[in-house]
Amino acid sequence: MLLDDYEKDFLERLIAIPSVGGAPSEGRPYGDKPYDALTFFLDEAGKEGFRTNIIDNKVGYAEIGPIDSDKMLGIVCHLDVVPEGSGWNSDPFTLTLKEDGRLYGRGIVDDKGPAACAFFAMRRLIKSGYDLRSRVRLILGTDEERTCSCVECYAAKGEIPTFSITPDAEYPVIYAEKGILNIKVYSDQPSKVTAFAGQAANMVPARAESAINGVEYSGEGVPAHASKPDLGVNAIFDMVKKIDEDINLSPVLTYIKNELASKEYSDYTGCDVCDESGRITANPSVLRADGNGESIVIDIRYPVTCKADDILRYMAQKAAGYGLKAEITTHMAPLFKDKDTPEIRLLTSVWSRHMSSYDGYEDKYKSEFTEPLAIGGGTYARHMPDTIAFGLQAPWQQDQCHQANESRALRDIETDIDVLTEAITGLTELF
Repeated sequence: MLLDDYEKDFLERLIAIPSVGGAPSEGRPYGDKPYDALTFFLDEAGKEGFRTNIIDNKVGYAEIGPIDSDKMLGIVCHLDVVPEGSGWNSDPFTLTLKEDGRLYGRGIVDDKGPAACAFFAMRRLIKSGYDLRSRVRLILGTDEERTCSCVECYAAKGEIPTFSITPDAEYPVIYAEKGILNIKVYSDQPSKVTAFAGQAANMVPARAESAINGVEYSGEGVPAHASKPDLGVNAIFDMVKKIDEDINLSPVLTYIKNELASKEYSDYTGCDVCDESGRITANPSVLRADGNGESIVIDIRYPVTCKADDILRYMAQKAAGYGLKAEITTHMAPLFKDKDTPEIRLLTSVWSRHMSSYDGYEDKYKSEFTEPLAIGGGTYARHMPDTIAFGLQAPWQQDQCHQANESRALRDIETDIDVLTEAITGLTELF
């Protein structure tokens, strides 16, 4: 079924809200725009017959199904987005359908598009008169890109679903997520240089700038999600490689040049484990240097059998050699689920039935992409009991998360709604 006029208008209006996390204010714990996205979404859901609520102005939900049911399927999404960054060929906050049949806009993949598709699937079920056996609750966070404290608030104060999916990753089904570790290597001493790069730890920085002894240097990169740094080009590395060898660098820039820019990830994290969740990745992402000190934040995605404390200990030892300190600023432990649960089996079968409808499908993918997989990205599944990630990107497609010109094929949006509809009806039948 094609998107109807209401769905097209809803998606355009949702993408138009630049819901990047900001400074807190009264009633707006994550800034104005994430809250605006949440209230817009819930107001529309209420008009369509959903039961809605907001908890602490951090997270909200829209629910359908028999109100007296003690069983509930959760669909957990987020409405905040990363900064737009540079390199766009269209306005990132104007949903644009181009001649290639793709919809462009920040959040169309991560995660406004999936949230809208879940809403559309639920709305269509209402309109079709389908008799749901249990409640279905669409849970909408507003600070996933920074802290996930929004869904942690829900987990502490809201009703925990019987089982939940979060459509914020890839197909088929995600049974394991690597640990996420942000380590800051820093000095509190005033820096003799100025430097700036990166807007968020979970993005490959696209621009880097520094001034050393009155000489300015810059680096250009290509943004990408920090869990897949090989899809981008790190502007910090580009910048330090341009600095003359005889220049006396600051401690942090020296550390970056010697320990990061010319080495593989495991060489500067100390973790050379490769288990079924994959190898470690690392992304030096946020660089700051001025009269207040200097620092580099490194986003690390580590295998489930590696230990965060071991990584910190190794990196702190290396940093000490440059007169620097190292500390953990963010840590999310790895997630690992049994592949053979009824829910994972059902979702895998739903994916298998629909995979041929996704853009770029080839027959060979039937044998390559039908088993549950592990990812380096982090989802809400870590923060909500009995939750797994399910879609919505096809595994053969280039990852669009956090990249310039973030886009999704219109045909895929329409298939997503069909997949989520079948997942909703199938999972509620299991309860």
